[in-house]
Formats: sequence, structure tokens, C-alpha cells
Amino acid sequence: MNKTDIANAVHGKLGSTKVQAEEVVDTVIESIVQTLKKGGEVSIAGLGIFSTKVRAARQARNPRTGESISVPSMRVPKFRPAKALKDAVK
Repeated sequence: MNKTDIANAVHGKLGSTKVQAEEVVDTVIESIVQTLKKGGEVSIAGLGIFSTKVRAARQARNPRTGESISVPSMRVPKFRPAKALKDAVK
């Protein structure tokens, strides 16, 4: 399933136009991304929690040359599934 499939499902459920359904899906995704950019956390009941995590700086190695490279610390997205989602997937 991809973004278009989700928009089609929203369109089928709401009975609105496909353009409006795509805008709804885009707004939801954009809201999640903007909250994570600010360092916030998004919790969707029954689905899970979207948050960010700080990955520490480290030394990596270029596999081609064997040269040591310094990788800076960075924030990365993290998702923790809800119990309901875990149970549904089993």
C-alpha cells in the first residue's frame, strides 16, 4: 500500500473528491513531519508513537578505501507500534 492507495481509501470512506482525499492524507503526513522537526512526539491511538531519537557521533569506515570517517550526531525518526497494532499483525 502506498500514499495513493491510502488517499483512495479515504476517498471511499468519506465520499469526497479524490483531490480532497489526497489533501487530507498530505496534511496528516505534513503535520507528523512538522511535529517531529520541532522535536515533538505524535501519538495515534491504536497505531503507535512517532518520535525522534538522537544518534550519537561515531567513527565509521569507508568499505572501499578503509579510511576512517567521522559521522556527526543526528536526529533520526523512531516509531513505536501500539499494542493493538502488534496484536493485529500477529
